[in-house]
Amino acid sequence: MSKLSLQQIRKSYKAGNESVEVLKGISLEFRESEFVSILGPSGCGKTTLLNVIGGLDHYDSGDLVIGDTSTKKYKGSDWDAYRNRSIGFVFQNYNLISHQSVLHNVEISMTLSGVSPAERKKRAAEALEAVGLAGQMKKKPNQLSGGQMQRVAIARALVNNPDIILADEPTGALDSQNSVQVMDILKEIAKTRLVIMVTHNPELADEYSTRIIRLLDGEVQSDSNPIREGEEEAKPALASEKKAKTKKPSMSMKTAISLSFKNLLTKKGRTIITSFAGSIGIIGVALVLALSNGLSLFIGNMQSEALSGFPITVTTAEQKVEFGPGNGPGQKDKTSLEKFTNGNVLYSYDREENTKSHTNVMTQDYLDYIGKIKTALPNAVNMVSYSRGVTINLLAKGGDTPVKYETSAQSSGMNGPFGMSGQLYWQELPDNQDYVLSLYDLIGEGSRMPANKNEVALVVDEYNRVNKEFLEKLGVPAGTDYKLTDFIGKSILKVIPNNDYYTKNGELYTAATPADYDKLYGKDTAIPLTITGILRVKEDVSSSYLSQGIAYTTALTDYVVEDAQKSDIALQQKDSDKDVLLGTAFANDKEKEKRLLALGADTTPTGVNIYPKDYDSKDKIKEYLDAFNSGKAEASQILYTDMAETITSVTGTLLNTITYVLTGFAAIALVVSTIMIGIITYVSVIERTKEIGILRSVGARKKDISRVFNAETLIVGFTAGAFGVIISYLLTIPINAVIDKLAGISGIANLNPAAALTLIVGSMALTLIAGLFPSRMAAKKDPVIALRTE
Repeated sequence: MSKLSLQQIRKSYKAGNESVEVLKGISLEFRESEFVSILGPSGCGKTTLLNVIGGLDHYDSGDLVIGDTSTKKYKGSDWDAYRNRSIGFVFQNYNLISHQSVLHNVEISMTLSGVSPAERKKRAAEALEAVGLAGQMKKKPNQLSGGQMQRVAIARALVNNPDIILADEPTGALDSQNSVQVMDILKEIAKTRLVIMVTHNPELADEYSTRIIRLLDGEVQSDSNPIREGEEEAKPALASEKKAKTKKPSMSMKTAISLSFKNLLTKKGRTIITSFAGSIGIIGVALVLALSNGLSLFIGNMQSEALSGFPITVTTAEQKVEFGPGNGPGQKDKTSLEKFTNGNVLYSYDREENTKSHTNVMTQDYLDYIGKIKTALPNAVNMVSYSRGVTINLLAKGGDTPVKYETSAQSSGMNGPFGMSGQLYWQELPDNQDYVLSLYDLIGEGSRMPANKNEVALVVDEYNRVNKEFLEKLGVPAGTDYKLTDFIGKSILKVIPNNDYYTKNGELYTAATPADYDKLYGKDTAIPLTITGILRVKEDVSSSYLSQGIAYTTALTDYVVEDAQKSDIALQQKDSDKDVLLGTAFANDKEKEKRLLALGADTTPTGVNIYPKDYDSKDKIKEYLDAFNSGKAEASQILYTDMAETITSVTGTLLNTITYVLTGFAAIALVVSTIMIGIITYVSVIERTKEIGILRSVGARKKDISRVFNAETLIVGFTAGAFGVIISYLLTIPINAVIDKLAGISGIANLNPAAALTLIVGSMALTLIAGLFPSRMAAKKDPVIALRTE
């Protein structure tokens, strides 16, 4: 059997409701190398026969046998491989890809064959040199003459070393001189392979062909040189050769991107406008994310600062607690009842039964547990401070006579910026100086942070003011303006030890009176407190941790507690059931406990303040505290309060809601722009229909055609995303300037790089989705019809 055999090939087309048979049982055999011309009038089936032989069109019945292989069971991928490996097409109107160079046009079939880039370039250059176009490689097709373009088409047909060259009216659009050049080339090619040419020109056929077949109305009328019985059959191809010829072609994504990119470059203006239009939605979403991110950072910082004044607090003061069904103090609801149920049910419960008095008991076990919290949650806790019940005996001498500096509210454990402490002007500094200095500036010449037990700081407001009541407590004349240096380095306050402040009279003790203050203030045992620095809240801090007045070190607290614990009055009060100051019996254990705490005989903290770094950290701290209560009886559980929870939850919900709403509006623009890109891709498919036909003719699969247009949408999506992100970054500059001017908040619009990258990837994904329908439409186009498109 010969290299190529047609056996009773029939082919029909639908024309309205009728079927028109174009090929009517054609049987032909072809030699491995010969120049066959097919002649006949227009409409006789010449081009259809050529397309069937080339696998562009498929027969209805009969068989096309290639070597010894029937094609009856060929799938689409098999025909693609056949066209890519065995067939080379030469068309009347050249069918070159206009936006590709001459060299790339010739390389195109090899990109589907898995040939390396270097080898492709070498073979394409050799093919062009063989047809006399070695100096035209870098030109575009529109820069060549008709004859040159046809020679490019011949080079493209030859470069993959096919077995068969199919030429459809190769000289139809050429003048006589160029026609002769093309025919000479085809005649030379026919020496080593089969060349089948369709032509209307009998003179050229007679002059150059070795065989002429005439068709009429879809039937063979004559064959000048048919294969005779007994003629030597073609040698079967080697197994390795067969494998190479049937290997499935495949276009890489890199090739698809290259084709699409070059096509887009031919329409730079439209590509830029399309990408910019597509970027509008990206810009909207990017700006929302930038503002949301900036606001989140701003609110996060503000929350951290605000939470420094709103800690999670544990106190020994008696509290009224409403225990819900199944939950204990300071714990989340553990009831089996469903919140906000839609069920038709009404429960009852006794509020009085569930409302109980609860007093936290600061056991050593709990204090040890709290002591480990910074180790357990190193990134969640700013600091932990303890309130002590001991009364510090303070005398102040801002004028001529010492006065008592009252700190009585401390006996109920109310240190810090809550309750009455804002009016006491007396508070303990956190032991984390870096944390304090992140919120406060040291002002005044020579100002520094206190470090020792005998050093304190003066806290002023943002106007460098202190309340006149505070000055009066110090004995400093009010109504006069002072300099910062009038206080820095001065020792106005002194701590009086219990043994000096309380005098024993028999079994009772008497506290010092104003008459004793001058003497006590001058004693060597009195500890002077030197003001080493003045603290003022930073300008960009939203809330302050410290209130106006004196701030002392934890070292002073430790010293006072240790000294008071060893004092005579404390030791006697421990062993007595009577109040050593009043001489009366205690009404209950709580009364005695209060007195022991005030005198320093009991050093158990009366409160713990835990300062989270942010809202998420607060939740982690609460989970840590809840874990201590797990499995314990109600009386043994420790109740905590979170004064910032309502504020932060409302802030977070509000920010999320605003972000969702704005993102929704921006997403609408994004969807619209995505649809527009889908429409542009559809238009591109229409414009590139001929290119689709060309690619299919050289063996491109349907999925390869889809890949080309998917690559185009990805490029447009990437460009749109990049435009959107770049423009958004540029827009944040004036936006930040306006917000800074109007609200005094700098850098609020801040697009996270990770979000920017996500937006670019998202833009590519959306445009890819938008282009799926047009790309599928492109893949389904009939290659024969596509090649006829102008």
